[in-house]
Amino acid sequence: MNGAAKGAVIGGVFLAMVGATGYGVYALVGDSGNGSESDTSVQSAKGSGPVSEKEAAQAAKAFLAAWASGDERGAADLTNNAGAAQTAVGEFRTKAYVSKAVITPGEANGTTVPFKVEAEITYEGTTKPLVYDSQLTVVRGLTSGKPLVDWQPSVIHPQLQKDEKLRAGAPANPPVKAVDRNGEELTAEKYPSLRQILDELRQNYGSKAGGKAGAEVWIEPAVKEAPKRTLLTLVEGEPSTLKTYLDAKVQAAAEQAVVKFPEASVVAVKPSSGHILAVANHRKDGFNAAMQGNRAPGSTMKIVTGAMLLDRGLVAAGKPAECPKEVSWGGRAFHNLKNFDLPAGTDFATSFARSCNTAFIKQIKPVDDDSALPEEATEVFGIGLDWKTGVRSTDGKVPPATGASAAAAYIGQGRITMNPLNVASITATARTGVFRQPLLVSAELDGRTIATAQRRMKPSVQQQLVSMMKLTATNGTAREAMAPVRGSDKGAKTGSAEVGGAGDSPDSWFTGFSGDIAAAAMVEGGGHGGEAAGPIVAEVLNAG
Repeated sequence: MNGAAKGAVIGGVFLAMVGATGYGVYALVGDSGNGSESDTSVQSAKGSGPVSEKEAAQAAKAFLAAWASGDERGAADLTNNAGAAQTAVGEFRTKAYVSKAVITPGEANGTTVPFKVEAEITYEGTTKPLVYDSQLTVVRGLTSGKPLVDWQPSVIHPQLQKDEKLRAGAPANPPVKAVDRNGEELTAEKYPSLRQILDELRQNYGSKAGGKAGAEVWIEPAVKEAPKRTLLTLVEGEPSTLKTYLDAKVQAAAEQAVVKFPEASVVAVKPSSGHILAVANHRKDGFNAAMQGNRAPGSTMKIVTGAMLLDRGLVAAGKPAECPKEVSWGGRAFHNLKNFDLPAGTDFATSFARSCNTAFIKQIKPVDDDSALPEEATEVFGIGLDWKTGVRSTDGKVPPATGASAAAAYIGQGRITMNPLNVASITATARTGVFRQPLLVSAELDGRTIATAQRRMKPSVQQQLVSMMKLTATNGTAREAMAPVRGSDKGAKTGSAEVGGAGDSPDSWFTGFSGDIAAAAMVEGGGHGGEAAGPIVAEVLNAG
Protein backbone atom coordinates (compact mmCIF):
# COMPACT_ATOMS: atom_id res chain seq x y z
CA MET A 1 0.00 0.00 0.00
CA ASN A 2 1.14 3.54 -0.76
CA GLY A 3 3.19 4.81 2.14
CA ALA A 4 1.20 8.05 2.26
CA ALA A 5 -2.05 6.29 3.12
CA LYS A 6 -3.32 4.11 5.92
CA GLY A 7 -6.26 1.81 5.38
CA ALA A 8 -9.23 0.51 7.28
CA VAL A 9 -12.07 -1.70 6.13
CA ILE A 10 -15.49 -0.65 7.44
CA GLY A 11 -18.54 -2.47 6.08
CA GLY A 12 -16.85 -3.30 2.79
CA VAL A 13 -15.77 0.32 2.28
CA PHE A 14 -12.06 1.10 2.12
CA LEU A 15 -11.04 4.47 3.57
CA ALA A 16 -7.59 5.80 2.62
CA MET A 17 -6.55 8.81 4.71
CA VAL A 18 -3.54 11.06 4.69
CA GLY A 19 -2.36 11.28 8.27
CA ALA A 20 -1.23 14.73 9.41
CA THR A 21 -2.33 16.70 6.37
CA GLY A 22 -5.96 15.65 6.51
CA TYR A 23 -6.01 16.18 2.76
CA GLY A 24 -8.05 13.39 1.26
CA VAL A 25 -10.50 10.62 1.91
CA TYR A 26 -11.20 8.06 -0.78
CA ALA A 27 -14.25 5.79 -0.58
CA LEU A 28 -13.98 2.52 -2.44
CA VAL A 29 -16.54 -0.29 -2.45
CA GLY A 30 -14.75 -3.62 -2.78
CA ASP A 31 -15.32 -5.54 -6.02
CA SER A 32 -16.19 -8.75 -4.24
CA GLY A 33 -18.06 -7.08 -1.42
CA ASN A 34 -16.12 -9.15 1.12
CA GLY A 35 -14.29 -6.22 2.60
CA SER A 36 -10.84 -7.38 1.52
CA GLU A 37 -8.20 -4.74 1.00
CA SER A 38 -6.54 -4.21 -2.37
CA ASP A 39 -3.52 -2.10 -3.22
CA THR A 40 -5.07 0.51 -5.51
CA SER A 41 -1.75 2.25 -6.04
CA VAL A 42 -0.42 -0.60 -8.17
CA GLN A 43 -0.98 -0.24 -11.91
CA SER A 44 -2.67 -3.03 -13.83
CA ALA A 45 -0.49 -5.38 -15.82
CA LYS A 46 0.52 -4.68 -19.40
CA GLY A 47 -2.01 -5.91 -21.92
CA SER A 48 -3.20 -5.45 -25.47
CA GLY A 49 -6.42 -4.82 -27.29
CA PRO A 50 -9.38 -2.84 -26.01
CA VAL A 51 -9.50 -1.98 -22.32
CA SER A 52 -11.94 -4.22 -20.46
CA GLU A 53 -14.52 -2.90 -18.03
CA LYS A 54 -12.69 -4.57 -15.15
CA GLU A 55 -9.38 -2.97 -16.16
CA ALA A 56 -11.11 0.41 -16.44
CA ALA A 57 -12.60 0.08 -12.96
CA GLN A 58 -9.25 -0.93 -11.42
CA ALA A 59 -7.30 1.85 -13.14
CA ALA A 60 -9.90 4.46 -12.20
CA LYS A 61 -9.98 3.41 -8.56
CA ALA A 62 -6.20 3.50 -8.33
CA PHE A 63 -6.09 6.97 -9.85
CA LEU A 64 -8.86 8.35 -7.65
CA ALA A 65 -7.23 6.92 -4.53
CA ALA A 66 -3.92 8.58 -5.38
CA TRP A 67 -5.65 11.87 -6.18
CA ALA A 68 -7.65 11.88 -2.94
CA SER A 69 -4.56 11.09 -0.88
CA GLY A 70 -2.69 14.06 -2.33
CA ASP A 71 -0.21 11.83 -4.18
CA GLU A 72 0.01 13.90 -7.35
CA ARG A 73 2.94 11.96 -8.78
CA GLY A 74 1.26 8.63 -8.14
CA ALA A 75 -1.97 9.86 -9.71
CA ALA A 76 -0.13 11.34 -12.69
CA ASP A 77 1.65 8.06 -13.43
CA LEU A 78 -1.75 6.41 -13.80
CA THR A 79 -2.65 8.73 -16.72
CA ASN A 80 -1.53 9.09 -20.31
CA ASN A 81 -0.34 12.68 -19.72
CA ALA A 82 1.68 12.62 -16.52
CA GLY A 83 2.95 16.19 -16.78
CA ALA A 84 -0.45 17.84 -17.13
CA ALA A 85 -2.08 15.51 -14.61
CA GLN A 86 0.57 16.05 -11.93
CA THR A 87 0.22 19.82 -12.20
CA ALA A 88 -3.58 19.73 -12.07
CA VAL A 89 -3.78 17.28 -9.16
CA GLY A 90 -1.20 19.28 -7.23
CA GLU A 91 -2.92 22.58 -7.90
CA PHE A 92 -6.22 21.08 -6.75
CA ARG A 93 -4.79 21.53 -3.26
CA THR A 94 -2.40 24.45 -3.66
CA LYS A 95 -4.30 26.71 -6.07
CA ALA A 96 -7.92 25.67 -5.52
CA TYR A 97 -7.31 25.46 -1.74
CA VAL A 98 -8.98 22.06 -1.33
CA SER A 99 -8.42 21.07 2.29
CA LYS A 100 -10.34 17.80 2.14
CA ALA A 101 -11.83 15.60 -0.57
CA VAL A 102 -14.03 12.53 -0.51
CA ILE A 103 -13.92 10.95 -3.96
CA THR A 104 -16.35 8.10 -4.58
CA PRO A 105 -16.24 6.07 -7.82
CA GLY A 106 -19.38 4.75 -9.42
CA GLU A 107 -19.92 1.64 -11.52
CA ALA A 108 -17.84 1.46 -14.69
CA ASN A 109 -19.77 1.66 -17.96
CA GLY A 110 -17.38 0.14 -20.43
CA THR A 111 -14.23 2.25 -20.21
CA THR A 112 -16.00 5.22 -18.61
CA VAL A 113 -16.08 5.52 -14.83
CA PRO A 114 -18.23 8.16 -13.08
CA PHE A 115 -17.28 9.52 -9.68
CA LYS A 116 -18.41 12.01 -7.09
CA VAL A 117 -16.19 14.62 -5.47
CA GLU A 118 -17.17 16.05 -2.09
CA ALA A 119 -14.51 18.65 -1.42
CA GLU A 120 -14.00 21.35 1.15
CA ILE A 121 -12.38 24.65 0.14
CA THR A 122 -10.57 26.53 2.89
CA TYR A 123 -9.30 30.04 2.21
CA GLU A 124 -8.17 32.52 4.86
CA GLY A 125 -10.20 30.89 7.61
CA THR A 126 -13.35 30.28 5.59
CA THR A 127 -14.38 26.73 4.65
CA LYS A 128 -17.20 25.83 2.26
CA PRO A 129 -18.19 22.60 0.47
CA LEU A 130 -17.79 22.09 -3.27
CA VAL A 131 -19.64 18.97 -4.44
CA TYR A 132 -19.85 17.78 -8.04
CA ASP A 133 -20.00 14.72 -10.30
CA SER A 134 -17.47 13.99 -13.01
CA GLN A 135 -16.18 11.04 -15.00
CA LEU A 136 -13.04 9.68 -16.59
CA THR A 137 -12.22 7.34 -19.42
CA VAL A 138 -9.55 4.64 -19.39
CA VAL A 139 -7.47 3.89 -22.49
CA ARG A 140 -4.61 1.55 -23.33
CA GLY A 141 -1.20 3.20 -22.99
CA LEU A 142 0.43 3.45 -26.41
CA THR A 143 3.88 2.42 -25.18
CA SER A 144 3.22 0.84 -21.79
CA GLY A 145 0.22 -1.22 -22.83
CA LYS A 146 -1.29 -0.53 -19.41
CA PRO A 147 -4.79 0.82 -18.73
CA LEU A 148 -4.37 4.55 -18.11
CA VAL A 149 -6.73 7.40 -17.36
CA ASP A 150 -7.19 9.45 -20.52
CA TRP A 151 -6.19 12.80 -19.08
CA GLN A 152 -8.58 15.69 -19.65
CA PRO A 153 -9.00 18.84 -17.53
CA SER A 154 -12.64 17.80 -16.98
CA VAL A 155 -11.40 14.94 -14.77
CA ILE A 156 -10.62 17.54 -12.09
CA HIS A 157 -13.93 19.37 -12.65
CA PRO A 158 -16.54 18.72 -15.39
CA GLN A 159 -16.68 22.38 -16.45
CA LEU A 160 -12.95 22.59 -17.14
CA GLN A 161 -12.09 22.73 -20.83
CA LYS A 162 -8.74 22.56 -22.60
CA ASP A 163 -6.05 24.60 -20.82
CA GLU A 164 -8.48 25.90 -18.18
CA LYS A 165 -7.69 25.72 -14.45
CA LEU A 166 -9.53 25.50 -11.14
CA ARG A 167 -8.66 28.38 -8.84
CA ALA A 168 -9.74 29.91 -5.54
CA GLY A 169 -8.91 33.13 -3.72
CA ALA A 170 -9.64 36.82 -4.02
CA PRO A 171 -10.55 37.63 -7.66
CA ALA A 172 -9.03 40.65 -9.36
CA ASN A 173 -12.43 42.12 -10.26
CA PRO A 174 -15.05 42.90 -7.61
CA PRO A 175 -18.56 41.56 -8.23
CA VAL A 176 -21.13 43.69 -10.01
CA LYS A 177 -24.88 43.83 -9.72
CA ALA A 178 -26.03 44.15 -13.31
CA VAL A 179 -29.42 45.79 -13.80
CA ASP A 180 -31.55 46.35 -16.87
CA ARG A 181 -32.55 49.68 -18.35
CA ASN A 182 -35.31 49.99 -15.72
CA GLY A 183 -33.18 49.02 -12.72
CA GLU A 184 -34.29 45.37 -12.44
CA GLU A 185 -31.48 43.03 -11.40
CA LEU A 186 -30.23 40.56 -14.00
CA THR A 187 -28.95 37.25 -12.65
CA ALA A 188 -27.70 34.11 -14.36
CA GLU A 189 -30.16 32.06 -12.32
CA LYS A 190 -33.13 33.96 -13.73
CA TYR A 191 -31.66 34.54 -17.20
CA PRO A 192 -29.32 31.61 -17.98
CA SER A 193 -28.32 32.96 -21.38
CA LEU A 194 -26.72 35.95 -19.70
CA ARG A 195 -24.27 33.94 -17.60
CA GLN A 196 -21.31 34.46 -19.93
CA ILE A 197 -22.26 38.07 -20.61
CA LEU A 198 -22.57 38.86 -16.89
CA ASP A 199 -19.16 37.29 -16.31
CA GLU A 200 -17.71 39.47 -19.08
CA LEU A 201 -19.33 42.60 -17.71
CA ARG A 202 -17.75 41.89 -14.33
CA GLN A 203 -14.36 41.32 -15.94
CA ASN A 204 -14.58 44.47 -18.04
CA TYR A 205 -16.17 46.86 -15.55
CA GLY A 206 -15.90 45.39 -12.04
CA SER A 207 -12.75 47.30 -11.18
CA LYS A 208 -14.08 50.49 -12.81
CA ALA A 209 -17.51 50.53 -11.17
CA GLY A 210 -16.30 50.32 -7.57
CA GLY A 211 -17.22 47.58 -5.13
CA LYS A 212 -15.04 45.28 -3.07
CA ALA A 213 -13.81 41.79 -3.95
CA GLY A 214 -14.61 38.85 -1.69
CA ALA A 215 -13.30 35.29 -2.12
CA GLU A 216 -14.42 32.72 -4.67
CA VAL A 217 -13.74 29.47 -6.48
CA TRP A 218 -13.61 29.96 -10.22
CA ILE A 219 -12.53 28.51 -13.54
CA GLU A 220 -9.55 30.34 -14.98
CA PRO A 221 -10.06 30.59 -18.78
CA ALA A 222 -7.44 29.49 -21.28
CA VAL A 223 -7.76 32.79 -23.17
CA LYS A 224 -6.76 35.86 -21.21
CA GLU A 225 -9.58 37.98 -22.63
CA ALA A 226 -12.25 35.44 -21.67
CA PRO A 227 -14.08 35.95 -18.36
CA LYS A 228 -13.57 33.84 -15.26
CA ARG A 229 -16.49 31.59 -14.40
CA THR A 230 -17.42 31.64 -10.72
CA LEU A 231 -18.31 28.24 -9.23
CA LEU A 232 -18.64 29.09 -5.54
CA THR A 233 -18.63 32.23 -3.41
CA LEU A 234 -16.55 31.78 -0.27
CA VAL A 235 -16.81 35.30 1.11
CA GLU A 236 -19.36 37.76 -0.21
CA GLY A 237 -17.89 40.87 -1.80
CA GLU A 238 -19.52 44.26 -2.04
CA PRO A 239 -20.91 44.58 -5.57
CA SER A 240 -21.28 47.81 -7.46
CA THR A 241 -24.34 48.44 -9.61
CA LEU A 242 -23.80 48.30 -13.37
CA LYS A 243 -26.59 49.55 -15.59
CA THR A 244 -27.06 47.80 -18.93
CA TYR A 245 -29.34 48.59 -21.86
CA LEU A 246 -31.01 45.18 -21.60
CA ASP A 247 -34.74 44.96 -20.97
CA ALA A 248 -35.68 42.25 -18.46
CA LYS A 249 -39.10 41.75 -20.05
CA VAL A 250 -37.67 41.28 -23.54
CA GLN A 251 -34.84 39.15 -22.17
CA ALA A 252 -37.33 36.85 -20.46
CA ALA A 253 -39.24 36.43 -23.71
CA ALA A 254 -36.02 35.70 -25.58
CA GLU A 255 -35.02 33.05 -23.02
CA GLN A 256 -38.40 31.36 -23.33
CA ALA A 257 -38.38 31.52 -27.12
CA VAL A 258 -34.99 29.92 -27.78
CA VAL A 259 -35.52 26.90 -25.52
CA LYS A 260 -38.18 25.67 -27.95
CA PHE A 261 -35.50 24.96 -30.57
CA PRO A 262 -32.06 23.33 -30.28
CA GLU A 263 -29.02 25.38 -31.29
CA ALA A 264 -31.02 28.62 -31.33
CA SER A 265 -29.90 32.22 -30.79
CA VAL A 266 -31.65 35.59 -30.84
CA VAL A 267 -30.81 39.27 -30.32
CA ALA A 268 -33.13 42.26 -30.00
CA VAL A 269 -32.08 45.89 -30.44
CA LYS A 270 -33.75 49.28 -30.27
CA PRO A 271 -33.49 50.93 -33.73
CA SER A 272 -33.78 54.49 -32.40
CA SER A 273 -30.69 54.08 -30.18
CA GLY A 274 -28.88 50.84 -31.06
CA HIS A 275 -29.31 49.64 -27.49
CA ILE A 276 -29.28 45.85 -27.13
CA LEU A 277 -32.49 44.77 -25.40
CA ALA A 278 -31.97 41.01 -25.23
CA VAL A 279 -29.44 38.27 -26.00
CA ALA A 280 -30.35 34.61 -25.67
CA ASN A 281 -28.87 31.28 -26.72
CA HIS A 282 -29.99 27.68 -26.37
CA ARG A 283 -26.97 25.59 -27.33
CA LYS A 284 -25.22 22.47 -26.11
CA ASP A 285 -21.79 24.09 -26.31
CA GLY A 286 -22.70 27.20 -24.33
CA PHE A 287 -21.29 29.41 -27.10
CA ASN A 288 -22.67 32.94 -27.39
CA ALA A 289 -23.55 32.46 -31.06
CA ALA A 290 -26.01 35.35 -30.82
CA MET A 291 -23.11 37.80 -30.64
CA GLN A 292 -20.06 35.81 -31.68
CA GLY A 293 -21.34 33.44 -34.36
CA ASN A 294 -20.23 33.59 -37.98
CA ARG A 295 -22.63 31.75 -40.25
CA ALA A 296 -24.01 32.54 -43.71
CA PRO A 297 -27.20 34.59 -43.14
CA GLY A 298 -29.09 33.42 -46.20
CA SER A 299 -31.79 35.64 -47.63
CA THR A 300 -31.83 38.03 -44.67
CA MET A 301 -28.85 39.50 -46.57
CA LYS A 302 -31.30 40.62 -49.25
CA ILE A 303 -32.06 43.62 -47.03
CA VAL A 304 -28.54 44.89 -47.73
CA THR A 305 -28.53 43.74 -51.37
CA GLY A 306 -31.93 45.32 -51.90
CA ALA A 307 -30.73 48.61 -50.39
CA MET A 308 -27.70 48.58 -52.69
CA LEU A 309 -29.85 47.97 -55.79
CA LEU A 310 -32.36 50.65 -54.76
CA ASP A 311 -29.50 53.04 -53.96
CA ARG A 312 -28.13 52.65 -57.50
CA GLY A 313 -31.54 53.07 -59.11
CA LEU A 314 -31.40 49.62 -60.70
CA VAL A 315 -34.67 48.52 -59.11
CA ALA A 316 -37.69 50.14 -57.49
CA ALA A 317 -40.23 48.60 -55.18
CA GLY A 318 -43.10 49.22 -57.60
CA LYS A 319 -41.30 48.43 -60.86
CA PRO A 320 -41.07 45.02 -62.56
CA ALA A 321 -38.18 42.73 -61.64
CA GLU A 322 -37.91 39.46 -63.55
CA CYS A 323 -38.03 36.33 -61.38
CA PRO A 324 -37.34 33.23 -63.49
CA LYS A 325 -36.96 29.72 -62.08
CA GLU A 326 -33.22 29.70 -62.65
CA VAL A 327 -30.39 31.99 -63.62
CA SER A 328 -26.69 31.31 -64.26
CA TRP A 329 -23.71 33.42 -63.28
CA GLY A 330 -20.03 32.60 -63.15
CA GLY A 331 -20.62 29.11 -64.49
CA ARG A 332 -23.06 28.16 -61.76
CA ALA A 333 -26.83 27.81 -61.87
CA PHE A 334 -28.92 29.44 -59.15
CA HIS A 335 -32.59 28.70 -58.57
CA ASN A 336 -35.45 29.62 -56.28
CA LEU A 337 -36.88 27.41 -53.56
CA LYS A 338 -38.64 24.49 -55.28
CA ASN A 339 -37.83 26.22 -58.58
CA PHE A 340 -40.73 28.68 -58.35
CA ASP A 341 -40.99 31.65 -60.67
CA LEU A 342 -43.18 34.76 -60.75
CA PRO A 343 -45.29 36.05 -63.65
CA ALA A 344 -43.87 38.61 -66.05
CA GLY A 345 -44.39 42.15 -64.77
CA THR A 346 -44.15 41.20 -61.09
CA ASP A 347 -42.65 44.12 -59.18
CA PHE A 348 -39.44 44.05 -57.13
CA ALA A 349 -41.31 44.38 -53.82
CA THR A 350 -43.11 41.12 -54.50
CA SER A 351 -39.85 39.41 -55.53
CA PHE A 352 -38.37 40.59 -52.23
CA ALA A 353 -41.40 39.44 -50.24
CA ARG A 354 -41.36 36.02 -51.93
CA SER A 355 -37.55 35.83 -51.50
CA CYS A 356 -36.84 35.34 -55.20
CA ASN A 357 -33.12 34.58 -55.54
CA THR A 358 -33.01 35.00 -59.30
CA ALA A 359 -34.48 38.52 -59.22
CA PHE A 360 -31.45 39.61 -57.20
CA ILE A 361 -28.79 37.64 -59.08
CA LYS A 362 -30.01 38.98 -62.44
CA GLN A 363 -28.92 42.44 -61.26
CA ILE A 364 -25.23 41.54 -60.97
CA LYS A 365 -24.50 42.43 -64.59
CA PRO A 366 -26.22 45.85 -64.39
CA VAL A 367 -24.35 46.61 -61.15
CA ASP A 368 -21.03 45.75 -62.82
CA ASP A 369 -19.07 46.46 -59.63
CA ASP A 370 -17.71 43.69 -57.41
CA SER A 371 -17.19 46.12 -54.54
CA ALA A 372 -20.77 47.47 -54.56
CA LEU A 373 -22.21 45.04 -52.00
CA PRO A 374 -19.29 45.22 -49.52
CA GLU A 375 -19.35 49.01 -49.72
CA GLU A 376 -23.09 49.19 -49.05
CA ALA A 377 -22.71 46.81 -46.10
CA THR A 378 -19.93 48.86 -44.52
CA GLU A 379 -20.76 52.44 -45.50
CA VAL A 380 -24.51 52.30 -44.78
CA PHE A 381 -25.08 49.33 -42.47
CA GLY A 382 -21.83 49.54 -40.46
CA ILE A 383 -20.90 45.90 -41.05
CA GLY A 384 -17.24 45.19 -40.28
CA LEU A 385 -16.50 48.42 -38.38
CA ASP A 386 -15.17 46.72 -35.20
CA TRP A 387 -18.18 47.16 -32.96
CA LYS A 388 -17.40 47.62 -29.27
CA THR A 389 -20.64 46.64 -27.59
CA GLY A 390 -19.26 46.31 -24.05
CA VAL A 391 -18.62 42.57 -24.29
CA ARG A 392 -17.06 40.36 -26.94
CA SER A 393 -18.87 40.30 -30.28
CA THR A 394 -17.96 39.28 -33.81
CA ASP A 395 -18.38 41.62 -36.74
CA GLY A 396 -20.22 40.53 -39.85
CA LYS A 397 -18.13 40.00 -42.98
CA VAL A 398 -19.06 40.87 -46.56
CA PRO A 399 -15.82 40.38 -48.51
CA PRO A 400 -15.43 41.31 -52.20
CA ALA A 401 -16.37 38.45 -54.51
CA THR A 402 -16.40 37.72 -58.21
CA GLY A 403 -18.12 35.23 -60.49
CA ALA A 404 -20.36 32.65 -58.86
CA SER A 405 -19.19 33.77 -55.40
CA ALA A 406 -20.59 37.25 -56.06
CA ALA A 407 -23.95 35.77 -57.05
CA ALA A 408 -23.97 33.69 -53.86
CA ALA A 409 -23.16 36.80 -51.83
CA TYR A 410 -26.20 38.64 -53.20
CA ILE A 411 -28.42 36.05 -51.52
CA GLY A 412 -26.40 35.70 -48.30
CA GLN A 413 -24.31 32.66 -49.13
CA GLY A 414 -20.68 32.19 -50.16
CA ARG A 415 -18.14 33.85 -47.88
CA ILE A 416 -20.56 36.18 -46.11
CA THR A 417 -20.86 35.55 -42.37
CA MET A 418 -23.18 37.10 -39.79
CA ASN A 419 -24.68 36.45 -36.39
CA PRO A 420 -28.07 37.48 -35.00
CA LEU A 421 -26.59 40.67 -33.53
CA ASN A 422 -25.35 41.75 -36.98
CA VAL A 423 -28.65 40.93 -38.69
CA ALA A 424 -30.75 42.60 -35.99
CA SER A 425 -28.63 45.72 -36.51
CA ILE A 426 -29.17 45.51 -40.28
CA THR A 427 -32.92 45.49 -39.69
CA ALA A 428 -32.63 48.38 -37.22
CA THR A 429 -30.70 50.38 -39.82
CA ALA A 430 -33.31 49.64 -42.47
CA ARG A 431 -36.02 50.68 -40.02
CA THR A 432 -34.58 54.15 -39.36
CA GLY A 433 -32.19 54.71 -42.27
CA VAL A 434 -29.35 55.32 -39.80
CA PHE A 435 -26.74 52.87 -38.49
CA ARG A 436 -26.43 53.04 -34.73
CA GLN A 437 -23.81 50.69 -33.38
CA PRO A 438 -25.35 48.15 -31.00
CA LEU A 439 -24.47 48.78 -27.34
CA LEU A 440 -24.93 46.60 -24.27
CA VAL A 441 -23.62 49.22 -21.83
CA SER A 442 -22.81 52.91 -22.13
CA ALA A 443 -19.55 53.86 -23.83
CA GLU A 444 -19.05 56.41 -21.05
CA LEU A 445 -18.11 53.58 -18.68
CA ASP A 446 -14.75 53.10 -20.36
CA GLY A 447 -14.53 55.74 -23.08
CA ARG A 448 -14.47 53.19 -25.90
CA THR A 449 -14.93 54.39 -29.47
CA ILE A 450 -18.29 53.68 -31.07
CA ALA A 451 -18.42 52.78 -34.77
CA THR A 452 -20.20 55.17 -37.11
CA ALA A 453 -21.27 54.57 -40.70
CA GLN A 454 -19.90 56.67 -43.54
CA ARG A 455 -23.29 57.72 -44.87
CA ARG A 456 -27.00 57.63 -44.11
CA MET A 457 -29.39 55.65 -46.20
CA LYS A 458 -31.22 57.74 -48.75
CA PRO A 459 -34.77 58.50 -47.53
CA SER A 460 -36.31 57.04 -50.68
CA VAL A 461 -34.29 53.83 -50.25
CA GLN A 462 -35.28 53.54 -46.59
CA GLN A 463 -38.97 54.09 -47.34
CA GLN A 464 -39.00 51.44 -50.07
CA LEU A 465 -37.00 48.98 -47.98
CA VAL A 466 -39.41 49.31 -45.05
CA SER A 467 -42.42 48.94 -47.32
CA MET A 468 -40.95 45.74 -48.81
CA MET A 469 -40.28 44.30 -45.38
CA LYS A 470 -43.84 45.14 -44.34
CA LEU A 471 -45.13 43.37 -47.45
CA THR A 472 -43.00 40.33 -46.55
CA ALA A 473 -44.59 40.27 -43.09
CA THR A 474 -48.16 40.51 -44.35
CA ASN A 475 -48.15 38.77 -47.75
CA GLY A 476 -44.74 37.15 -48.18
CA THR A 477 -42.60 34.37 -46.75
CA ALA A 478 -42.80 35.83 -43.23
CA ARG A 479 -46.59 36.05 -43.12
CA GLU A 480 -47.25 32.99 -40.97
CA ALA A 481 -44.48 33.69 -38.46
CA MET A 482 -45.39 37.38 -38.11
CA ALA A 483 -49.15 36.84 -37.83
CA PRO A 484 -49.04 36.70 -33.99
CA VAL A 485 -47.11 39.98 -33.76
CA ARG A 486 -49.46 42.67 -32.57
CA GLY A 487 -50.08 45.85 -34.53
CA SER A 488 -49.68 46.78 -38.18
CA ASP A 489 -46.32 48.56 -37.96
CA LYS A 490 -44.25 45.44 -38.55
CA GLY A 491 -41.87 44.08 -41.18
CA ALA A 492 -39.65 41.05 -41.68
CA LYS A 493 -37.34 39.02 -43.89
CA THR A 494 -36.84 35.27 -43.91
CA GLY A 495 -33.66 33.40 -44.73
CA SER A 496 -32.28 29.90 -45.00
CA ALA A 497 -28.60 29.23 -45.48
CA GLU A 498 -27.25 26.02 -46.96
CA VAL A 499 -24.29 24.69 -44.99
CA GLY A 500 -22.33 21.47 -45.19
CA GLY A 501 -23.47 18.71 -47.52
CA ALA A 502 -26.61 18.47 -49.57
CA GLY A 503 -28.21 16.26 -46.92
CA ASP A 504 -27.85 18.82 -44.16
CA SER A 505 -30.82 20.91 -43.12
CA PRO A 506 -30.27 24.62 -43.84
CA ASP A 507 -29.80 27.11 -41.05
CA SER A 508 -33.02 28.93 -40.27
CA TRP A 509 -32.75 32.75 -40.20
CA PHE A 510 -35.40 35.37 -39.55
CA THR A 511 -35.37 39.05 -38.79
CA GLY A 512 -38.12 41.54 -38.20
CA PHE A 513 -39.23 44.77 -36.57
CA SER A 514 -42.28 45.98 -34.71
CA GLY A 515 -42.44 49.57 -33.56
CA ASP A 516 -39.08 50.49 -32.01
CA ILE A 517 -37.71 46.97 -31.63
CA ALA A 518 -35.81 44.87 -34.16
CA ALA A 519 -34.80 41.27 -33.66
CA ALA A 520 -33.00 38.49 -35.50
CA ALA A 521 -32.74 34.79 -34.77
CA MET A 522 -30.80 31.85 -36.13
CA VAL A 523 -31.39 28.14 -35.56
CA GLU A 524 -28.59 25.92 -36.83
CA GLY A 525 -30.07 23.18 -39.00
CA GLY A 526 -33.55 24.56 -38.28
CA GLY A 527 -34.81 24.55 -41.87
CA HIS A 528 -36.45 27.46 -43.62
CA GLY A 529 -36.58 30.87 -41.97
CA GLY A 530 -40.21 30.95 -40.97
CA GLU A 531 -40.18 27.46 -39.48
CA ALA A 532 -37.88 27.89 -36.48
CA ALA A 533 -36.25 31.31 -36.31
CA GLY A 534 -39.49 33.07 -37.23
CA PRO A 535 -41.50 32.09 -34.13
CA ILE A 536 -38.56 33.08 -31.93
CA VAL A 537 -38.42 36.58 -33.40
CA ALA A 538 -42.20 36.97 -33.21
CA GLU A 539 -42.23 36.10 -29.51
CA VAL A 540 -39.46 38.61 -28.78
CA LEU A 541 -41.12 41.38 -30.81
CA ASN A 542 -44.35 40.94 -28.89
CA ALA A 543 -42.48 41.51 -25.63
CA GLY A 544 -41.03 44.83 -26.79
